[in-house]
Amino acid sequence: MVTDAPARLRATSTTLDDVAREAGVSLATASRVLNGSTRKVADSYRARVEDAAERLGYSANLSAQATARGTSATIALLVADIADPYFGELASGVARGAEEAGLVVTISITERDPEREVRLVRALRGQRPRGVILAASRTSREMAPELARELDLVTAAGGRVVALGAGIPDVRNVVIDNRGGAEALGAALAGRGYRNAVVLAAADGVVTSDVRLDGFTAGFTAGGGAAPRVYRGAFTRESGVELMDQALADGIEPGTVVFGISDVVAIGALSAVRAAGREVGADIALCGFDDIPTGRDVTPALTTVRVPLEEVGYAAFRAAVDDEWAQDADALRLEVLLRDSTPSRA
Repeated sequence: MVTDAPARLRATSTTLDDVAREAGVSLATASRVLNGSTRKVADSYRARVEDAAERLGYSANLSAQATARGTSATIALLVADIADPYFGELASGVARGAEEAGLVVTISITERDPEREVRLVRALRGQRPRGVILAASRTSREMAPELARELDLVTAAGGRVVALGAGIPDVRNVVIDNRGGAEALGAALAGRGYRNAVVLAAADGVVTSDVRLDGFTAGFTAGGGAAPRVYRGAFTRESGVELMDQALADGIEPGTVVFGISDVVAIGALSAVRAAGREVGADIALCGFDDIPTGRDVTPALTTVRVPLEEVGYAAFRAAVDDEWAQDADALRLEVLLRDSTPSRA
């Protein structure tokens, strides 16, 4: 351990000048390579600088960079629940973009609590992030004044705010067509001969859930189905189990289709159906939304709407860092995937 001390001391005292001298390049070139500049540096010079920095144990001073630039080399991603595969895939897309740009992603968990979201944004402002991506499901179509103020301060400090979903003014919005996807799902299931439906939704006022419920109802009833019974809980597997138990206790006729407002909710419902001694598919049909990998692996495979979640995350990253940006709707196109959990009754 003693022999490592000089190396540690050298690493903490190494300057950018030392790295430039070691690499045989100008200070400006070394700075462009190590401080995240968007200006192009020849690959040969970049390799020399990075090798020199590694040999000398150089670490960039992120606080100094943030002071000099106005923003740091970080992208702040706010999600509702990192354990939910939906947000994990979104984060993967953001991380891919950050890797390409030489930036770092920080992830904060809002737990769908508006007050917690405000506190997190306030704390993140001190890090001067290059961008803040709001990916958690909103509990209102109107942004709380406290959150709007904090985001205005992020923008004033040089950061850029991006939100998943429409309706937030003065920021870039990456829009997922939740209503259109759910409407297409409802129409497809009515076309398969289903006439009765149950929806396991999140709490009233959670925008993503409400929009999906409205879309599914419109598509299902237009295709000849009855207006669905609705049970409300949360975007969790546990809620799927609890709501499905309630629906079963109230009575579900064979041939009914159950729409879990997300795949995670639908997978919880699947467990409850089996625990009740009922069969998923021919007895009680089941569908979800998002197309997370687990939904493809369960038996029977889950009918759902595919959301290209990693591409959504990547699009949100590009919206956060690109000076010129426009959403590519084709890249985020949704697709109904009919699988064995909803066999045809036509």
